[in-house]
Amino acid sequence: MKDKLDVIFECQQKLDAFLIEKRGLNFTPSEWIQKETLAMISELGELLDEARFKWWKNPQPVDGAKVKEELVDILHFFIGMCLNAGMTSDELFKIYLEKNEENFKRQFGTSLKEGYALAAQRANV
Repeated sequence: MKDKLDVIFECQQKLDAFLIEKRGLNFTPSEWIQKETLAMISELGELLDEARFKWWKNPQPVDGAKVKEELVDILHFFIGMCLNAGMTSDELFKIYLEKNEENFKRQFGTSLKEGYALAAQRANV
């Protein structure tokens, strides 16, 4: 069975190649990243709308299925950016784990980067 992240990267690569061919798109990797960033910002706005963030309106129930759909739309553009940056699924996984570890170190005050430690941790450092 294939790794799920590998499958996601393969599917996005196929979709991007299809769109490039069928729509005659010819952008540099940098231009793709710019366009995908703007698209992701747009999708984040749609996610905000689905999450009913407008406290000045009458509350409405959140449609969980629509929230999940927006999250997947965001993932599409994120993976596209990874591909255009030359990042593989293995590299994304490795860098994610490294950054996750660093983020915990920051919270515990054991990172070289200062200013993140939790109050209880600062007292112990």
